[in-house]
Amino acid sequence: MSLKETLQQDMKTAMRAGDKRRLSVIRLINAAIKQREVDERIELDDTQVTAVLDKMAKQRRESIEQYEKAGRNDLAEQEHFELEVLKSYLPEQLSDTEIDTLIADAIATTGAASIKDMGKVMGQLKDKLAGRADMGAVSSRIKSRLSG
Repeated sequence: MSLKETLQQDMKTAMRAGDKRRLSVIRLINAAIKQREVDERIELDDTQVTAVLDKMAKQRRESIEQYEKAGRNDLAEQEHFELEVLKSYLPEQLSDTEIDTLIADAIATTGAASIKDMGKVMGQLKDKLAGRADMGAVSSRIKSRLSG
């Protein structure tokens, strides 16, 4: 079953169960997927749906940080809930050790020697890490390896 089909099934389940909070988040996800499909006039596959989910999760993490700084714990709590629902559809996150191993392999494969080669390394890792790691954190790890 594709990720979109899973979302549709979970939406029906949430409706039947009367779980309005979860239903609301799933509808947000479906709307974001549909918006991208309409904008680009394509049918999204699981990889592209994962990219949409990853982007939404990143937005939630940033919102949580802002709301907590502002002392709006009520809004931060809602974002936490949405983030947990999003995570349930994303692939399992990689450990730091697994990420470091993939970075080392990519650096060796591309022959990257300096910070100028960062684009090559990121290009190699992007598909492997999509939805499975925070790309901002991965980027800073690559920078520290290439500059040090």
